[in-house]
Amino acid sequence: MAKASAGPEIERLIQLLARLPGLGPRSARRAALHLVKKREQLLAPLADAMRLAADRVVVCSACGNIDTSDPCAICVDSSRDPSILIVVEDVSDLWALERSNVVNARYHVLGGVLSPLDGIGPDELNIAKLVERAADPVVREVVIALNATVDGQTTAHFLTEALAHLPLAITRLAHGVPVGGELDYLDEGTLTAALRSRTAL
Repeated sequence: MAKASAGPEIERLIQLLARLPGLGPRSARRAALHLVKKREQLLAPLADAMRLAADRVVVCSACGNIDTSDPCAICVDSSRDPSILIVVEDVSDLWALERSNVVNARYHVLGGVLSPLDGIGPDELNIAKLVERAADPVVREVVIALNATVDGQTTAHFLTEALAHLPLAITRLAHGVPVGGELDYLDEGTLTAALRSRTAL
């Protein structure tokens, strides 16, 4: 007996959904089924929103953020401190910092981190533009806000060297014990970073 399957349109939807981060084939099938069942409430509005995003969303030529205008809303916001430039790996990191509501600076999105195993070198990242922006006399500090991974640390070191000739402070985010974290549940790398970054009380 032949196994029943969805039509080609639904199969294509499933395959496209399965390419999204965090969605495997089974999750993509469930999501597709839910979308089809809620066609009027979800599928049609989602299709419209995606079409609009495809038409209007652009990459900011100044910082690498994504927005519907170039330069983006953050870059043209006059209330932001232009003397601080925060370097992030990806737009998702920029969004995470913005959600915290503690940042009032400008950003620079690298578009990844150095990874020789994946063939990602300095030329594949938005590093030349960062050096150009950091050379602006108004910039006094560059905050390297990259993930605490091996590739992130390698990239941070490379950026520090690339910016060393400029008269500005180069800082990084503190690493270590998270607020509310219990020592017993932390990995050795986090504990090591916390001890090395210890401060006086």
